[in-house]
Formats: sequence, C-alpha cells, structure tokens
Amino acid sequence: MIAVDTNIVVRLLTGDDPSQFEKAQEVFTAAEIFIPETVILEAEWVLRYAYDLAPATIHDGLLRLCGLPNVVLRDARAISQAFEGYRAGMDFADALHLATCGHCTTLFTFDKKFARSPVDSFRCKVRQP
Repeated sequence: MIAVDTNIVVRLLTGDDPSQFEKAQEVFTAAEIFIPETVILEAEWVLRYAYDLAPATIHDGLLRLCGLPNVVLRDARAISQAFEGYRAGMDFADALHLATCGHCTTLFTFDKKFARSPVDSFRCKVRQP
C-alpha cells in the first residue's frame, strides 16, 4: 500500500497540469492507495480557495475518489459522515472534526456558526461552553 499527498489528489481531480495528471493517474492504478484524513481536509481547502470550486463539485469529486475500490481510509465511516455534513452545508473541516469525535458526547467550540450546524446525524453534539 502507498499513501498520497494532497497535490496528487488535487492534480487527479483538476487535471490542470497534464503531465502531473497523467502521473497521478498512474499512481492511482498501481496499488492500494491510503488517503489520510489530513490530505482530504487539505484537498477540500485547496479546491475551494485556490481553484474556487463550488462545495457540491468538491464533495462529488472527493466522494468519487474515496469510493474507488483501491482507496483505503483510516476511518471510512467518519469520512462518509463528514461528507454528509459537508453536503448538508457544514464547513468540511468542522464536519470532519465532529465525525472523528464519535467516541465523545460533546465537542465544545466558540464558533457560533459551527454550534448551529445541522449535526443531527452525528453522535457527538456541538455546544458552546
């Protein structure tokens, strides 16, 4: 199994550099691929800020990528739940934070918008202290 960095994921999803896109495709067909949560988090940020892509476009691309048969995630359940929250309008980082806190009852934040997020599907609940 091999792991990939954010720039491999971004090149694969955007195809903006033909040479790197081709190499990224080769990487993704060569073996099982581990994508860390941190890479997914950073890729979402890069695609949103550097490429100005719409959240729905980013969601669909990352979801397809993570669903490839040779892609391995450390916690596929948490990533899936984060994608659901993101699709429902949550900030992706907040959704991922919350999804990876499933073993907790509460996540405290000073972020008022995060505290009002649509979090019904998450076991852990968001509250302000």
